[in-house]
Amino acid sequence: MNNFRKRLHNYLKRWETIEMKFKAPSLKLKVVFLFFLFNFSFSIFNSAKAQPTPQKTRLLFVFDDSFSMFGDWHSGKKIEIAKKLMSEFLDSLYNSTSPDLEIALRCYGHQFSLWPGPVNCEDSKLEVPFGPVLVSVPKMKKVINSLTPTGTTPIAYSLGRSAFDFPADKNSRNVIILITDGIEECNGDPCAVSLELQKKGVMIKPFVIGIGLDVKFADAFKCVGRYYDASSESGFKNILNMVVAQALNNTTAQVNLLDITKKPTETDVAVTFYDEFSGAIRYNFMHTLNAWGNPDTIFIDPINTYKMVVHTIPEVVKTGIKILPGKHNIIPADCPQGYLYVKVGDKGISTYGELECIVRKKGEMQTLHVLNFNTYDKFLVGKYDLEILSLPRIKFNNVEITQSKTTTIEIPQAGTAAIYKPGAGPSSIYLENKNQLEWVCNLNTNAMQEALVLQPGKYRIIYRPLTAKETVYSIEKKFSIDSNVTTQVKID
Repeated sequence: MNNFRKRLHNYLKRWETIEMKFKAPSLKLKVVFLFFLFNFSFSIFNSAKAQPTPQKTRLLFVFDDSFSMFGDWHSGKKIEIAKKLMSEFLDSLYNSTSPDLEIALRCYGHQFSLWPGPVNCEDSKLEVPFGPVLVSVPKMKKVINSLTPTGTTPIAYSLGRSAFDFPADKNSRNVIILITDGIEECNGDPCAVSLELQKKGVMIKPFVIGIGLDVKFADAFKCVGRYYDASSESGFKNILNMVVAQALNNTTAQVNLLDITKKPTETDVAVTFYDEFSGAIRYNFMHTLNAWGNPDTIFIDPINTYKMVVHTIPEVVKTGIKILPGKHNIIPADCPQGYLYVKVGDKGISTYGELECIVRKKGEMQTLHVLNFNTYDKFLVGKYDLEILSLPRIKFNNVEITQSKTTTIEIPQAGTAAIYKPGAGPSSIYLENKNQLEWVCNLNTNAMQEALVLQPGKYRIIYRPLTAKETVYSIEKKFSIDSNVTTQVKID
């Protein structure tokens, strides 16, 4: 709201400038300006309200203290430089902390020596459990400064154990930051472990920071998480700050629902973002255009890779969506739409009651939608097959929906057949269509009177008394149905 007040103050100052320039602005000019100011203020106010409620973020640092960290790196040993830079980073985190952040530290390769052996591939331990920054930073600095590289590099095992480090809170963002100078040395599969934990929703895709890592090994980590190569001391410091900034901050995006001309004019449809790895629902919103006619801004976590579903009819799906942190992202989707309207003829009072229409994509049997008569609904531009659930059913194939237009399908008013049978017995009704009989429905065997709402046309009823056991006793009766007319059908 402070930002809103500042911007509002700036516009009031502009108004004072206008008054000084024109001395006595007209009433009309004042009204126009105040109208604009009101709409601008309302938009900014709503934009401020639309920002998401802060979500707890948990950062787990997985720190490599294997024997290879004794290696040389620029001005000294990798372990000493990493200790120094991590300590400085934790100090900066301590001084600019967020109440919605908790941190923890897991180390590996620091409890068991490689010599005389055997190699311990379970050398991994949660040294500092999750807690507020002000509590955890001093503990983490103490542990890191006391580390001495001794063991091997069990990355897959460490990632697997990390799943148990996070508290059981489904509403938090769980992030792993793996800092390593080497690849897996215990025949584990870090890629498989990382992917499985992401699919289960235990954590978001990890960050991997390689310290002086041989370039030929870099590809081994790209499947584990978002890999960053810290080839120098300054690079490590910058990357660490950037990674944490990404982990803590949402960024902005807009979803452009494109019409047939590739302009973002489509709107008023629900959109869902899924975590592409776990399948979890991350965001749901009803798409809208803002006061300036542009797709409204949303706030979105830049860490995940997303699948987006636009709930048009049929749905539009986009996969592999990556959000660039620190930038305003534009996510386009082709969603040209038009309207379908199904109605009963205007003459007379409809006797159908609640009549429905099945909508399918052209040439397909899957039902996309069931549309009630005398209502509109939007569909993607294209061709559809319709099946109206009247008696008899009416089919319209290759119905075309065009951009921003309404396609209207109209059927005639029905009539009523009042059917009287001389006694119980099986009977069915057929429509005469080009010298062919098309089955319409079966009647109630035990009922002697029925009323059916039928489309206009020529029909036949075939009946046999229940007690008659020979086909010679079958009775055929012809009748016609007209719109808004009740026809008496007596079987003699």
